[in-house]
Amino acid sequence: MLSACRAAAATLRLSRAPISHPGAGAAWTQLGQRAGMKTAGDDTDTHDDFKPVVKAENATLSVQEHIERDIKDNRVMVYMKGVPEAPQCGFSAMVVRILQEYVERHLVLTALVVSCDMSTSGVSYNSRNVLADPQLRDGIKQFSRWPTIPQVFINGEFVGGSDILISMHRSGELESLLKETSAKDTKET
Repeated sequence: MLSACRAAAATLRLSRAPISHPGAGAAWTQLGQRAGMKTAGDDTDTHDDFKPVVKAENATLSVQEHIERDIKDNRVMVYMKGVPEAPQCGFSAMVVRILQEYVERHLVLTALVVSCDMSTSGVSYNSRNVLADPQLRDGIKQFSRWPTIPQVFINGEFVGGSDILISMHRSGELESLLKETSAKDTKET
């Protein structure tokens, strides 16, 4: 049985003739196009869904442009491993816990202030999971020239990682900075 298989394989190798099958040419062309390979000539019986799509160079933002937009659009921006609901490292978890404390303080103050008919503004932050995008992970390190994650930006300025945020939290400097952020939000609205 094994010798019969070897003989058949040798025959196929020697023949070098293409196997003809109705529609095989179009199928191979479509398969090649799906893989991003270009074919010579215009294949009119190929559906547009199977033709290669070339994206314009400026159609998408670069990683650096995404980072710049994130930092500009968010008063407090955190690049972390995981998401606030499920941090993937202890340092990211610590940053979330510290920021969450200020969010919760604001919620309590808002409840008290609303009953007294005063105004206050909130502390909120946005985050990006660098584990979901290796280009973002490398890009943020290049952008800030800081080798570790998490990275915290407040009012468009790089603050640092978890160790710096812990230090600022303990000294009261973080609270002052976040109050400035809230004041800027109040003036803009």
